[in-house]
Amino acid sequence: MFRPLDVATSVAATVARAAAGVSIGTLGARPEKPLELYEFESCPFCRKVREALSILDLEAVVYPCPKGGSRYREQVKQLGGKAQFPYLVDPNTGKALYESGEIVRYLFAEYGDGRVPAVLAAGPLTDLSSSLASAFRLGLGTRYRPARAPEAPLELWSFEASPFCRIAREALCSLELPYRLHNVAKGSPGRDAFIERSGKMMVPYLVDPNTGTERFESAEIVAYLEETYAEPGGRG
Repeated sequence: MFRPLDVATSVAATVARAAAGVSIGTLGARPEKPLELYEFESCPFCRKVREALSILDLEAVVYPCPKGGSRYREQVKQLGGKAQFPYLVDPNTGKALYESGEIVRYLFAEYGDGRVPAVLAAGPLTDLSSSLASAFRLGLGTRYRPARAPEAPLELWSFEASPFCRIAREALCSLELPYRLHNVAKGSPGRDAFIERSGKMMVPYLVDPNTGTERFESAEIVAYLEETYAEPGGRG
């Protein structure tokens, strides 16, 4: 997509969701292990769960499940019995959940103060605005494009409301590349450690342990992922 249009439509998606996930809320207990999320970027219901993770400053290993993907969609069927998304697994409690509303309530009860923010608790209005956000992105992050699997998951420092982080996540999703999601929304206690590691507060920030590559800019991240993992003839 033409870069200015790419950024403009991603900004529109953020506006549609009232910048949900731009900053953290009240934090509760912290999990010892990262959560596991099976989802795909353009799914309106998956978006609600990612927003909750960002607001609650929770880390997760994300297993992208774009339509046509063969790896993690099959895994979800084996784990939960059906290919429905989002699917959240919490190894800290043994919980495994499908429905986005149920997942969001669980996350705020377990890792927040029990109160779901209005932006995530408006029922049909929440779902409508999340669907509108997906519409602005014209289906990006929906379908699988042939790519080779990395030996180890990549790492992405991000927060849900960032238009630039969205662009990077869409590329990871389309190529079915698993990644460890480090949420660093405004107010995140993890920001200091991130700045110490990366040298500045700027996201998205991608680290590929398979190649030793580190990238900041979303356009550079997308180009790197395409060059490194997309199969010939499958590049966007």
